[in-house]
Amino acid sequence: MSIVLTTDEIEALTGYKLATMQLERLRRDGFYRARMGRHGVVLERTHYEAVTRGQDAETPAPRKVANLSHLRPA
Repeated sequence: MSIVLTTDEIEALTGYKLATMQLERLRRDGFYRARMGRHGVVLERTHYEAVTRGQDAETPAPRKVANLSHLRPA
């Protein structure tokens, strides 16, 4: 068994052939670790299994953005 889902598995899971649509659908379904790779969408099997079991449905914390307001001219 592969460490990532195959393109056929991702297509069956999302219902889409187009990688951008697949990624959008996966993210909407809670697979926040899905990403674009060289040959299409990459989704780790362990993440897929955890989300489908309800054990990893949390979204990651938002990125911190530096507060640069003090650098603006008055």
